[in-house]
Amino acid sequence: MTEIRFYHLTRKALEQVLPELLEKTLALGKKAVVMTGSPERAEALTQHLWTYRPDHFLPHGNEKDGHADMQPAWLTAEDERPNGAEYLFLTDGAETAHADAYERVCDIFDGNDEQALAAARKRWGACKKAGHALSYWQQTDKGWVEATPQG
Repeated sequence: MTEIRFYHLTRKALEQVLPELLEKTLALGKKAVVMTGSPERAEALTQHLWTYRPDHFLPHGNEKDGHADMQPAWLTAEDERPNGAEYLFLTDGAETAHADAYERVCDIFDGNDEQALAAARKRWGACKKAGHALSYWQQTDKGWVEATPQG
């Protein structure tokens, strides 16, 4: 069964959190797909990953880059897995019909946006009903803490 983690952003933006999570994923020897809400958002995050740290390289690509099968991290607005990724990162409320194809799915949502929070609660309920192993992670001033979801 796929492990699904919900990441409740309250202190840092996705642009700060995503590179950290991708670095940890790649350090484990895993490949990732990052699914966004639009092709424009996928391109913006792709560009951000080139510049977020001047002293570090995070290998990644998107449709414009091509060679999906060779990309350790693939950014897309489509529900696809062209690089054989083990981990899926859902952003912008994106949803997958293929959670079972992954070892881990990370649903990252903005806890400061009431609509995003309500949508994440619905996704949590659907994942729970489907029988996935769920965990909920919330940002604190000391980092990520596994917690019990509210609501």
